[in-house]
Amino acid sequence: MPRTARPASGAAVAAGTAAFSTACTRCPRLAGHLAEVRREYPDYHARPVAPFGDDSPQLLIVGLAPGMHGANRSGRPFTGDYAGILLYQTLHRYGYGSHAESLSADDALRLSGCRITNAVKCLPPENKPLPAEVRECNDYLSKELAALKPGTAVLALGTVAHQAVLRGLGLRLAAHGFAHGAQHDLPGPLKLFDSYHCSRYNTNTRRLTPTMFEQVFADIAAYLRRPNLQRPRPV
Repeated sequence: MPRTARPASGAAVAAGTAAFSTACTRCPRLAGHLAEVRREYPDYHARPVAPFGDDSPQLLIVGLAPGMHGANRSGRPFTGDYAGILLYQTLHRYGYGSHAESLSADDALRLSGCRITNAVKCLPPENKPLPAEVRECNDYLSKELAALKPGTAVLALGTVAHQAVLRGLGLRLAAHGFAHGAQHDLPGPLKLFDSYHCSRYNTNTRRLTPTMFEQVFADIAAYLRRPNLQRPRPV
């Protein structure tokens, strides 16, 4: 397995997430778990994972959390694990990705018009963050959402990501229920799209098929093509 480059400890990332740091230890359980992972896998990133992609996106994708041998290893969201296969293939098909696969943080893949982040930036034990950890990390997502342009589409992959977006905007969770294929008008104005997570379990059990996933992206594309969509005037 190739060695992957790590961001410098404590390095701040994009302007919309200026408070985020790969040295964050705000959640003791997650910080302790990552310390154990670093001891067992010294070549892994094994730190909070920064968002990846365009700094001024038309589409923000929000996942759950880094996977053990994917983003936690590579240091880039959905990179190197099964969940990223369908995601990056679909992003490439819709013109957001320069390549159809994401193998490592230092490969040639670039995203245009799209940015990927997670509701929880650290690998959780058994891929299950605690509700308190989701809330603690929500401050970072809130800053990312606040930096979006009016008219941006937000894609939530799963219920946890969906609720994290609502919480990050200060909205009541009961006001917008999660359902695959659902669309929600949010303040900003932003448009929230829901999809089942593109995890191995969901795709293997056919709960989420490539056709279903592509339909969500087709809906997003139709929304972004709307001629009456309000966008900021060029400066």
